[in-house]
Amino acid sequence: MSANQLDWIDSHCHIHDEGIPDGPDGAVAAAVEMGVGTLVTVGCDRETSLAAIEVASRHANVFATVGLHPHDAVNGVDTIVDLLDTPGIVAVGEAGLDYYYEHSERDIQKIAFAAQIQLAHERKLPLVIHTRDAWDDTFEILDAEGIPEHTIFHCFTGGADEARQCLNRGAVLSFSGIVTFPSAADVQEAAQLCPLDSMLVETDSPYLAPVPQRGKKNRPAWVPHVGQFIADLRDVPVSSIATHTAANTRRVLPDIT
Repeated sequence: MSANQLDWIDSHCHIHDEGIPDGPDGAVAAAVEMGVGTLVTVGCDRETSLAAIEVASRHANVFATVGLHPHDAVNGVDTIVDLLDTPGIVAVGEAGLDYYYEHSERDIQKIAFAAQIQLAHERKLPLVIHTRDAWDDTFEILDAEGIPEHTIFHCFTGGADEARQCLNRGAVLSFSGIVTFPSAADVQEAAQLCPLDSMLVETDSPYLAPVPQRGKKNRPAWVPHVGQFIADLRDVPVSSIATHTAANTRRVLPDIT
């Protein structure tokens, strides 16, 4: 059975993004043709969260999150709080820390991240984490605030040590097209050690297109490439990756129906 004949979920994409190939409606249709029947479109600030909500309202198989990305932390969490009252929101995030670009100052990022962890607790919603070059502070804040019951490290870019620290805290790891890159040996090691019941797959489209599509604008239809690569890496049937990651996504994002 080929990867595109299976039931896949893209656990993290941005189909509301103006850069998504074929527009949101076209991206959903193309994904379904490739067996990607469910998509989670992720907000990064007020504008993109509203856009995610709008797209999800038009597609029964698309679900929206509301969050404040570390790049946009300077805007303040107050700019998104009311959107969490929108029916059907499945998670808080993406939230976290990004010390690679530092578009917002680190202290401001930390405040916004901690606040969104608390919102996840208060609303009993899952948390979607973005972390880049900030593992120590990410874990420190999570430990101080208490990790939500359902927590996803999206677009996991750490190695074995970071993977174990996430898993030991009860979080799940979501692997993007980065795992297919020849330079991503650390991420590949993490994908090999991650238990199948703690793994998700995603595209993060329109970014990070997987091999063999690298260099193009990404799309949810290509999540099977990520799954196939991980299956080959672990020497397991691709159906096992599809089945486990879809079930895991539905478990950690329980409002997906």
